[in-house]
Formats: sequence, C-alpha cells, structure tokens
Amino acid sequence: MDIVSKINSNLNTNIKPKRIVSLVPSVTELLFHLGLGDSIVGVTNYCKYPENKIDCIAKLGGTKSINFETISNLNPDLIISVKEENNKNEIVSLSENYNIFVGDLHNYNSALQLIIEIGEVCKVKQQAKKLVLDINNKFAEINTHKPKSCCYLIWNEPIITVGNNTYINSMLNMAGFNNVFSHINSYPSITQKDITNAQPEYIMLSSEPFKFTEKHKEVYQKLYPNSKVILVDGEMFSWYGSRMLLAPNYFETI
Repeated sequence: MDIVSKINSNLNTNIKPKRIVSLVPSVTELLFHLGLGDSIVGVTNYCKYPENKIDCIAKLGGTKSINFETISNLNPDLIISVKEENNKNEIVSLSENYNIFVGDLHNYNSALQLIIEIGEVCKVKQQAKKLVLDINNKFAEINTHKPKSCCYLIWNEPIITVGNNTYINSMLNMAGFNNVFSHINSYPSITQKDITNAQPEYIMLSSEPFKFTEKHKEVYQKLYPNSKVILVDGEMFSWYGSRMLLAPNYFETI
C-alpha cells in the first residue's frame, strides 16, 4: 500500500470538518470556491487566493516546511495535502496525530478526481460535482487545431522542464501542444543542446516557480531563433481546482 492509500485509509469521514488546514495553494482557492472559507483556519505562506480573504488566516510556513507548533495551536479537525506538493516525511508525521487527507495528482483527470474527493471529505459533494461539470464544459469549448510542439520551462540555471506524468504536461496537451520532453518523467534538468535537438515550435517560459522575464525571453529567442519564445502564466498551467475554470480562455490567447 502506497503512502497516499495508507494515510487516507485512516481518514475520518463521518463528520463535516469545521477547522480545516490547507497545505496547498490550489486547494485553498478550491475550498473557498466550494463555500468552505469560514472553516479554513490555516494555510501556507504561498496561499494567495482569494486575495481579499486570505490575509486574516493563520500562516503555517511553506508547502514543504510546515510549522507543526502553529498547526497544534489551531487544533484542526482536517488537514488537506497533496502528495506532489508537500514533504512526505512531514505528512507522515502529521498523520500520526491529525485527521489528514492526501490527494494524488498527475494529470487533468486526476485533478478533477481530487475535486470530487475533497467535496466528499468536506461534505460539499454537490458543489464539487458542479465545479467538475463546469470545468469540463469550459475545456470542451477550446478551439481544436493541429498540435504545436513545445518546450515548457519552469526553472533557469539549471534549465528544468516538465516531463510525462505531470499535471503541467497534461494541461499542455489540453491546450493543444505536444511536449517535446514528454518521453521523460517528472521534472528533468536539460541542456541548451537538448532544446536545440528537440526543435520545439514554441518555448514557454513560466512565471512560476522561477519567474522568467522579458530579459530571459530575449536571451532564449536569440539562442533558439527557429522557435517562438513566449512568457506564460504558470498558474494557468500548474494550478488545479477552481483555477481550472480560467485556464481554457487563457490557453486560447496563446
């Protein structure tokens, strides 16, 4: 049994949680969308949406460096984490003392499944189902075209891209792009030569976790004159949950 299944098997789903801690920015935004804002007592330092409601909630540190003392003082009846976002050892440790749900996310469909699971755990099942329906309808409206090849970069020096079995890779496909590094798993480091050999039609420079700028765009455009280099909003490609409602319209702009 993997760590996600093991921790979730001990989850108490008999009560509607009234004191929720979210350890993932996308989940925090999702919880508000599902009408659970008043039940959130703790979030990470990186949780920033909804902008007008997040400031007054207790901060717990980074997604991979949680302040256990603060969590203890908050006395949550549910902690929500995601395997790909949080530190495994911290989650295992928290699971020994708290009611914790761990999501497992690696593509578009698993992101929708995560919404359903959180809806069930938090007793807002109908709201979650409606959100999933709305997201699917939004993506169905994307104008299809012949897929363009692309290289999506999330870090500079070292150059880090996205590979297969990642949510970003899946969203690239949904947006009408073929990832030239989808034959590699996870988030591989690559070289300038690797990009040259792959010959992507587009090179996408993400706004997060590394914030690429116009200066980076100029450098990459000179290095790869046969590719179209663009700056992209990383939130639209990497944030899941309710943010997925906004992604289709953004994808059509690029």
